[in-house]
Amino acid sequence: MTFQNWTGQGAIVTGGASGLGAATAARLAEDGMKVALFDLNAEAGRAHAEKIGGHYVQVDVADAASVADGISEAEANVGKLRVLVNCAGIAPAAKTVSRGAAHDPALFDKVIGVNLIGTFNCASQVAARMVAQDPLDPDGARGVIVNTASVAAYDGQIGQLAYAASKGGVVGMTLPMARDLADKGIRVCTIAPGLFLTPLMETLPEEVQTSLGAQVPFPSRLGKPEEYADMVSQITRNPMLNGEVIRLDGAIRMAPR
Repeated sequence: MTFQNWTGQGAIVTGGASGLGAATAARLAEDGMKVALFDLNAEAGRAHAEKIGGHYVQVDVADAASVADGISEAEANVGKLRVLVNCAGIAPAAKTVSRGAAHDPALFDKVIGVNLIGTFNCASQVAARMVAQDPLDPDGARGVIVNTASVAAYDGQIGQLAYAASKGGVVGMTLPMARDLADKGIRVCTIAPGLFLTPLMETLPEEVQTSLGAQVPFPSRLGKPEEYADMVSQITRNPMLNGEVIRLDGAIRMAPR
């Protein structure tokens, strides 16, 4: 089987200081890529970049100018960019109406700004850099973009209005973005993870984590960040994965609460 080989090429992972992003950055480094980590957490970002031999850049993905500056710094340190993985995200909980008060529009804007517009900012700007580069194989491959949605895009729970809307937008961008970039040799896929052991989950009591994991049909446990990273690695290497949203969720379908 023919796999695309990105060894020695530059990659960016947003939200790369912790959780799914940190695991993905480590995996891409293991795959031989030169990895830049975008994150607001400077202490954690620098520590993880040092650990994996990468480069940390403090970037606010919701700010297009910050993204542009970050991309320029990333290219100066890891070389031409061929892979982007968007993992940066937030998930505050709020209902449409709670105790008679409407959902805070500023909170909704913030979630959309980070999760959806942040994904767009990074994907569109990195794609513009990829387009300018020479293809690397007979198919004309120039790069791969992997976005992160969530099963909440399909099964949004009570209190997940803003989060589900933002992730539904990421799902909706996937196919048109892949089509936009197809003639330029850039593939685009999205992963929609289910219940994974992220830093947010780690703050919950162990019995709550176990209870949540038991809701997953099989395997009946929380997903490991390394399993998400494995899927990213597969997408980067398999040239026929394009325009697809992959649920990585152990067959779970989320209940209302």
